[in-house]
Amino acid sequence: MAELIIMFREVLEASLIIGILYTYLKKSGNNSSIKMLWGGVFSAIFVSIIASIIFQMIAGGFEGNASKIFEGIIMIIASIVLTTMIIWMAQNKNISEDLKNQAKESLSSGFKYGIFTLAFVAVFREGVEIILFLYAIGIKDGISVFPSVIGSLLGLFAGYIIFVQGVKIPLKQFFNVTSVFLIFVAAGMLTYGVHELESGGVIPYIGGETQIEDDNIVATRVNGDTKSFSIDKEKKAKKWASRIWDINPKKNLDGSYPMLHDKGSIGGLFKGFFGYNGDPSLIEFITWLISMIGLNVLYQKIGRKKE
Repeated sequence: MAELIIMFREVLEASLIIGILYTYLKKSGNNSSIKMLWGGVFSAIFVSIIASIIFQMIAGGFEGNASKIFEGIIMIIASIVLTTMIIWMAQNKNISEDLKNQAKESLSSGFKYGIFTLAFVAVFREGVEIILFLYAIGIKDGISVFPSVIGSLLGLFAGYIIFVQGVKIPLKQFFNVTSVFLIFVAAGMLTYGVHELESGGVIPYIGGETQIEDDNIVATRVNGDTKSFSIDKEKKAKKWASRIWDINPKKNLDGSYPMLHDKGSIGGLFKGFFGYNGDPSLIEFITWLISMIGLNVLYQKIGRKKE
């Protein structure tokens, strides 16, 4: 369900930007520039689709540990971009005036494609963010097409009723509420990125211990739990030992996951929203804790300092 909120917010942001520019051009009598505006919008959508295809081709070319490392890096980048987006939106309290000033400068500069470029950059930026965020969510939880489509349609509908129907929506409150939610998503992305880098061997497994006893590897967690592994399963033993707890219920007899498992219906929902993990490693838990505290401090101290 995280994809629904992200698609709704990203599409709404793009709709607001285009709506503000369209309204300004219409009211200022620059009707000839409106074609350039729509040209920039549709060109950005087309280039975003091409960029998405190329990105998927690149991502699909990695295998084994290289794939895990690539996914881990993408997750961390997505977390950073999402964080900067949250802070940028919180800091910019008068986006409408900023966009109008940019449009005015583009028109007065005499550059024929000024409005085209302004619209293209605004929409393409949102397109790149969507590609990055959805790929990151897909790595962690898998992508549900239906919520993504619903989120996009809701974003377009919200933009429509604001600019065409003239309905006033408390956007400030909306962005504040969704920003708090997205802080959890960003923390979850960062933590899962670390998880993938652990699996790829970039970050060593930390916590617990392993030792060889009678041709077996005995792994011991920090809570005292132990488990034996065959001598050729050293990596699995270290991975198991690094987990600080495991509250995931066992699989059902039919092989499906129970509701409260982090891959189950309810647990998976919490995993997508809040980065919940039933068996985190020590470094994953520390990363999640520090990122949650750090992101909240950044949002409160930097993002909202102008309020």
